[in-house]
Amino acid sequence: MVEKEKKFIHVGLVTDSFPNGMFQVRLDNGSLVLGYISGKIRLNLVRIMLEDKVLIEISPYDLSKGRIIYRFSRKDSDPNGKSNSE
Repeated sequence: MVEKEKKFIHVGLVTDSFPNGMFQVRLDNGSLVLGYISGKIRLNLVRIMLEDKVLIEISPYDLSKGRIIYRFSRKDSDPNGKSNSE
């Protein structure tokens, strides 16, 4: 059985929007990545807007593109579970 490749998962902030569900995402390490919406997000009609915090999955073969796999809710935009009101 063939083992799947390891993917890098980063937290990022959406900075720009392009047609066909593509977004420019600034990662937590400062680099810019072109992110596209994953199929489950597209099927469930999750809206991604500017300044949203997202989880992006990047292949080791092309570090300039990635798949947006999760959008954090605007209430708890901290991935560690701490709310902004504390």
